[in-house]
Amino acid sequence: MLPALCSLFTALSCVSGVTVVTQKPPVLTPTKGEKTTMHCNLGTVTNNEAVWYKQVPGEAPKYVLRNYHSWSSPSYGSGFSSPKFTSTDSSQSDYTLIISNVEVGDSAVYYCSTWDSSASEAVSQ
Repeated sequence: MLPALCSLFTALSCVSGVTVVTQKPPVLTPTKGEKTTMHCNLGTVTNNEAVWYKQVPGEAPKYVLRNYHSWSSPSYGSGFSSPKFTSTDSSQSDYTLIISNVEVGDSAVYYCSTWDSSASEAVSQ
């Protein structure tokens, strides 16, 4: 197991009007070197894309990647790349962030976000 306080956290849910973005599981404690996954459901959002952010306590969130449903591979933020970070989708509303070869430095809160075009606002969790 990673040292104490080195868990990967995902947020639970966010409500904006009728839009709900849900992430599971809320807390992960992976073993160093293993692969771990976090799931995001965009609910009724029709944008078909999930954007993932990593936030270390005391720091600003960092853009990890963007996965659009019809893309063959995600678009990455600075300092993030495949095969360490990747994302898959099983539908237009279900996305998974995959972190391979987990290290202590991966410990953070990870947020899933999308753009709700029907409400013209960002929705994140």
